[in-house]
Order: sequence, then C-alpha cells, then structure tokens
Amino acid sequence: MSLFLDLATLGEQLAATKKKLEHSALIGAYLKQIAPEEIAPASRLLIGRIFPESDPRIVNISGAALNRVLVQVVGAEIEWSGSAVDFGDAVAQWLTARKWKPQGEPLQILDVYHAYEEIAQATGSGSRTRKDELLAALFQRASVVEAKYITKQVSGEMRVGVSEGSLLDALARNTGIPATSIRRANQLAGDVGAVAFAAITHGEKGLQKLALQIGRPLKPMLAQSAETVADALEQISPPIAFEYKLDGARLQIHKRDDDVKLFSRHLSDITASLPEVAEQARREIRAHDAILEGEVIAIDANGRTRPFQILMRRVGRERDVETVQQEIPVKLFLFDCLYRDGESLLDAPNTTRWNELEKIAGNIPRVPRRVIETVDDGEKFLRDARAQGHEGVMAKNLQSPYTPGERGKQWLKLKPVHTLDLIIVASEWGYGRRHGWLSNQHLAARDETTGEFLEVGKTFKGLTDQEMKTLTPRLLELKTHQTRGTVYVQPKIVVEVAFNNVQQSPTYKSGVALRHARIVAFRPDKAPADIETVQTLRALMEREGA
Repeated sequence: MSLFLDLATLGEQLAATKKKLEHSALIGAYLKQIAPEEIAPASRLLIGRIFPESDPRIVNISGAALNRVLVQVVGAEIEWSGSAVDFGDAVAQWLTARKWKPQGEPLQILDVYHAYEEIAQATGSGSRTRKDELLAALFQRASVVEAKYITKQVSGEMRVGVSEGSLLDALARNTGIPATSIRRANQLAGDVGAVAFAAITHGEKGLQKLALQIGRPLKPMLAQSAETVADALEQISPPIAFEYKLDGARLQIHKRDDDVKLFSRHLSDITASLPEVAEQARREIRAHDAILEGEVIAIDANGRTRPFQILMRRVGRERDVETVQQEIPVKLFLFDCLYRDGESLLDAPNTTRWNELEKIAGNIPRVPRRVIETVDDGEKFLRDARAQGHEGVMAKNLQSPYTPGERGKQWLKLKPVHTLDLIIVASEWGYGRRHGWLSNQHLAARDETTGEFLEVGKTFKGLTDQEMKTLTPRLLELKTHQTRGTVYVQPKIVVEVAFNNVQQSPTYKSGVALRHARIVAFRPDKAPADIETVQTLRALMEREGA
C-alpha cells in the first residue's frame, strides 16, 4: 500500500510548477506506480474531491471544527501567518514553527480515504464527537506536509494547480489513449476516479465499459454568454433555436419503467424533495427507458414564476416535504432528450433530440422554443421571455450534439446585465496563478438607515492580472485586520459591478446577495457615500420576483 506522504509530496511538486507537461509526467508516473485500488481515491484527492460527483456523501468539516481538532491534537491555539495562502498552508507553517512530530504508524492513502468515508457517514447524536476523533487520529499520525494536505482536502482548498481537465490530459498522455476517449468516458461516468482506474488498469477497452447508464447522472452541457441577439446570430449561423431561459433549477430525469430519479445540475439525487415532479415523469413520459433534461420553477397561485431563492427551499430538502410542497408549488418544463429505449442520443443533432422529446414528453410542457432566422425575430422572442418574467433566452445550434460537462459555443445564453457602484470591504489572498495577490473582493452596499457598509457578495471575476497586482498594495495600505486568508480594509475603493440578479441571503446581514457578480471598472470619481444602498438592492430583488 502507498504512503499518503507520497500523495502530499506530489501535491507540493505540482504546486511548484506551472508547466503542463511536467504536471502530466508527475501525475502519470504517480498513478501508474500505486496499487489499483488506490488509483480512484488518489485521483479524486489530487483535484480536491473526495467522492464522485454523483455521490451524495460529504465530509462536512467546517473551519471551526478543523481549528478545534488541531488545538486538541497539538495543545495550542493556531497562529495564522500573514503569508499563508489558505488554511492548509497556515497549518503547515504553524506546525513547522512548533517542531511538530507525528505519532504512530505512517499514514497510507487508504487509511486517510477510509477515515474520510467514516467522517461522511457519521450522522445524528454523537456525530460531532466521532468526526473529531477520526480527524484527530489522522492528524496525530500526519507529518507537517500530510497535515497540510488533509486540511486542504477536508476544507475544499486543494489549490495545487491541477483541475479535472488537467488530470484527464495527464491520463491521455501517459496511457496513449486518445484524449477524446478519456473525456467522453468522464462525461458518461461523472467520476474522474473511475476513469483513471479504467484507463490505467484496462486501457481503452476498460473505458468503453463506462457507458451511458440509467441512474448514473451525466454532467450537464453548458453554455457561453452572448451580449445581444445579433451577437448570438453571428456566433451561430441561422436558423437557430431560441428557448426561454427559466429562472429555475436544472433537472436530469432518469426513467426506467416505473422507477424515476431526479438529479440536480451538480449530479445530486433530489428525487425525494420533488415527489410530484417524479410522479409526473413516471406518469407522462412515453418511454420505458429515458434520460431527459428539464427545468423546474417555483410558481405562485396565478402560475407566475417565483424567485430562484424560493425554489431553493424545495430542491434537495428531505424533511417536511409535504408541507413545503403545499407552500411552494413547482412546474416542470422539458428541453432535451439524451437517451430513449436503448438508444443514446448524445451525438444526434439538437433538432433530432427535440423531435424525440416531443414524441415522448406526454403532457409535460416543453420550454417555449422558436426557430429564429433574423435579429428582429430573436429580439421579439427575447422581449416576450422577459415580459413573462423569465431570465432571458438560450440560443442553440440546431446541428449541435450534446457534450456533457463542456462549455462550448453551441449553446449561448442571453440575459440582462445590471451594474451598480459598490465598495470593497475585504479581500482574500489568491492561489495558483493569483498567488501573492489579493484577488477575491468582498463587495458591500450602504445601509441608508445606519450608514453601515454591508456585504452583498464577493467576486474574483472581471479584473485582469495586472489590475489585481496593482490593487493588492492599495488594499494592504487600507488593511484594518486579517482573519486567516482574508484581509479586511477601510471602505475606500469604489467599483462598478455587473451582476445578473439579486437573491435573498440568509448569510449576509444585508439579507441580499448578488448572483454572478464581476467588477467591470474602478470608480475613483465616486465617494463611499455615493455607492448603491442595500435598500435599492432589496427593491430590485422584490421587483424581479414580482
């Protein structure tokens, strides 16, 4: 069995270089020399994922829990160094300063992975104590670098420059299997660990066994953005399908005879939270086996769309489902057919999949759709969508296949973009390419009643590398204090922020949060007193939800 120290050391080597070929060589050499049963868990851990995407288990270890366990093991309070880029780095620096020495047998990969599984399975009365015991046992046996990577993995901050895509590239380079075969297997399996195991132990024949299966969710096909209808028609030659973009939750519906399962866009099984949707699919879909895609929205008594955050009180909920079902009725719309009665339709054109959907959808409504050939027709369809309270439209190439997990230009989304002037109140140290820069900005609006600056979101999007590099010393000059990797600053820097919409937030004191925020400009001409108010954001949220 392989030592966990080897995996942690590999993480350090990967973090120390940005060269893709070197990453591939290091990953390939490592995965080929470990035991077959270690390949899948090691592959996931390398990219900061513990379980397959469709696996509902989570370790659910908070920063406070990590802090509590480390204090228990070491016997002293953690000191967060200003140069630490994340919690794992801070733990390593702290343990090094205390000359930490592990106790007991060296950790093996499967020791750590099985402990994570036990932590995920610990629920109910006494689960906190049990999780603490399991985590403490790992830290007691861990060297400094192993403790660093245990912290990174359970906190979700792996940050060694290896993504799922780069790991798949490494598999292709080191097995000789075509990259297209590797990626297709991953699209169908939804588990990079299973792909790595099959590729290394059984080659391309092993990957062929990772076929489309009822009950195993696929990663959803993703869309890029288009600014205007004209832009969409320039990127995709007409005729082109326009569909309403609903402000709901994307669903993947798997049906085998009377057995129906619903999966979220993140591949979680959410069947229990939407029993009426599952029953509708069971009753209406005219196929023995099928995989369909759709969108479920929350509706009011008049059938109008309710805000996304209200729907989120339904999706994934497992308690008091019947009560909430009455409070928040939902409506399902279908928009794609990926599989029907033994035939995969992933490689079929969009128009073929739509025609198949029409044949088997029964009385389940389809997303409103129109084939567009001119900008005027597209603009009218977009206006109609917004007039009915929807987000915007999706533009789809009629000839495009379905490519799970990929964000290409075959699908485009057109949604309204709002901008507001907000202020930076804190910033987080970046990692990877952004290491050494304050890159994740905490944004605040002004409470017109109290004058407070209340957080309404955060973002690392919109700024160039040079802008982040220039902004960092400005923020450090305004620093008031630091907590772990977050630097809190005097509210002096005003920025113009684009976002898609506003939703209710139980986390922020302001009660609101921006969706898909990104900084588009600095506004040195604006004073802190000139920024937008929390009250304005609340009104915008209410208006959008009306």
